[in-house]
Amino acid sequence: MNPKNDKWIRQMAETHKIIDPFVPHLVREHEGRKVISYGLSSFGYDLRCAPEFKICTSRYMEMKIDPKNLHPETFTDFYGDVCVIPPNGFVLTRSLEYIRMPNDVIGICVGKSTYARIGLIVNVTPLEPGWEGHLVIEISNTTQLPAVVYANEGICQLLFYQGERPAVTYADRGGKYQGQTGITLPRL
Repeated sequence: MNPKNDKWIRQMAETHKIIDPFVPHLVREHEGRKVISYGLSSFGYDLRCAPEFKICTSRYMEMKIDPKNLHPETFTDFYGDVCVIPPNGFVLTRSLEYIRMPNDVIGICVGKSTYARIGLIVNVTPLEPGWEGHLVIEISNTTQLPAVVYANEGICQLLFYQGERPAVTYADRGGKYQGQTGITLPRL
């Protein structure tokens, strides 16, 4: 499978709303100021980070992060255009864009090099065929210093790979994160 190009992505966004809202070109400047790029690129789409964050806090030293039993005070909610990630910490955010994956396409996200060059790692699980929703994005700060992330600017690049439709899509099996909006925490 080869990644789908800008022509395919544009056509699918315009006719099937696979990315909403959709920016049909790469934006590097907005309202007269430089931004971390977002929008359509040659073989992918650079998604933006929403101004909504959950910052992992370590106020309770006896706490551990357990996906089956997440303590309600593990995260502190933050809303704003600039989020500071603590040293060796992480935040959850979501894509500004709502994604609708076709039944024969899988999406893979990779972090933007601008953030990788300052020690931030962006983690997103694969977007399965038939899945739709806001993408929950984890950003880890691997440095000993606080690190800044900018909302409404590029955070990761989504690549699309088309194959044969699987026997059962994410939508067919009623996946637990189907149609998620906002920052969705782990579900069982």
